[in-house]
Amino acid sequence: TEVVQKLEEVIMIWIKQIRLVLVESEQIRREADDLGPSSELEYWKTRMSSFNSLLDEIKSSRVKKIISILQAARSNTLKQWKELDANITIAANEAKDNVRYLYTLDKFFGPLAKASPVMMKHVPSLMNTVCMIYCTSPYYNTSEHMTSLLLKITNQMINACKMYLCEG
Repeated sequence: TEVVQKLEEVIMIWIKQIRLVLVESEQIRREADDLGPSSELEYWKTRMSSFNSLLDEIKSSRVKKIISILQAARSNTLKQWKELDANITIAANEAKDNVRYLYTLDKFFGPLAKASPVMMKHVPSLMNTVCMIYCTSPYYNTSEHMTSLLLKITNQMINACKMYLCEG
């Protein structure tokens, strides 16, 4: 029972740390006003990497051994652990899915940054791709995500227009 108690203490420390990571990931992002759409992709790539690392750690043999010992001891901490494990898996899947969808827009980011306002021929294809993401993505089709993405696309267009005016 002493070993189980120590292992429960370790699990509770992990639970607190993981909850902190999950809470931080759900907080509103503070970003500069002039960020372009490539920053959205970078944000989700970073988030995917973080959650995948966390998942790898949770699925490590060391953690699995501790969990199996606590299961054998019928520990009460496992309910919280399983809930957090599920939440981390959801967050990792969301980030992975969002990266996959945002990569479909990546081909537009370079031309959009360099385009003159007269030659915005990429905009219809870009908007069609954004529409496809909105219609098919299980995670990215929220008003919050779409607003963030469209704001960054608009920022990129405004920056391209400013550069065009300053050069002309």
